[in-house]
Amino acid sequence: MSDFVSIKFLRRILIAGAATVALCVGFAAAPALEWRGASAQEITPRAIAPPSGAPTSFADLIERVRPAVVSISVRQRPDAAAGPVVEGLPPGFEEFFRGRPGRPGPAPTALGSGFFIDQSGVVVTNHHVIEGAERLTVKLADGRTLRADVVGSDPDTDIALIKVQGPGPFAHAVLGDSSRLRVGEWVCAIGNPLAYEHTVTVGVVSFIGRKLFDPTLDNYIQTDAAISFGNSGGPLINSRGQVIGINSAISRQASNIGFAVPINQARAVLPQLKKLGRVERGYIGVTL
Repeated sequence: MSDFVSIKFLRRILIAGAATVALCVGFAAAPALEWRGASAQEITPRAIAPPSGAPTSFADLIERVRPAVVSISVRQRPDAAAGPVVEGLPPGFEEFFRGRPGRPGPAPTALGSGFFIDQSGVVVTNHHVIEGAERLTVKLADGRTLRADVVGSDPDTDIALIKVQGPGPFAHAVLGDSSRLRVGEWVCAIGNPLAYEHTVTVGVVSFIGRKLFDPTLDNYIQTDAAISFGNSGGPLINSRGQVIGINSAISRQASNIGFAVPINQARAVLPQLKKLGRVERGYIGVTL
């Protein structure tokens, strides 16, 4: 008898529970039925737009700029291997191919980067890449390897021009306006770090106007785009595919601190480098 009572009691509980569930389902179904009747436009998820100024991809820009970027192989003169002693370098900083900190002499051989600035075969790179060069060889994006000659260089701004010997026209990069650059802008470095040709890295502008070697001339763009030995002379481009800097230096103390010469600073010396092979600056012969 006790078992019968227990089963009957349980049966009542189950019936009450089922009624409760049915009631809840009924309430939930009402908005569901209303939602199903909504138009497709109202229920289709919308893609979140990227922040203003942020590129969705650098792929199209790289495809356009990459043919203008070259790899530069340098055979140094034997007497250039030791290099001069340079005093006053900031601790932890060095230019890409200048040996030990405190004694930045060029290595006997070196690899660097550069980019065409016109169809005739003129390439911009760093002075320290071609310093003491006995022979220059340039490898193009299409695989061709051509000889090159030094047109001119300026150690103060670390800018150099070389001219490729070969049939043109050559694909060339578009130069931008580095004076319009802002901290936080997206930038992209293209070059040949550690001989890995045409490597692309992306970052932002971290600082503008950094002083490293010469407070009177330096105006470096600091970026966290990954650069390394071999990126020297390669372009730093903005989100419009324009060259706004020339990768030139790194910090040994961090892997994400690199520096580029502003392209406007390079523009200012290019005419003299083409005409004279050097840069002449005025000075006053007064010392204190």
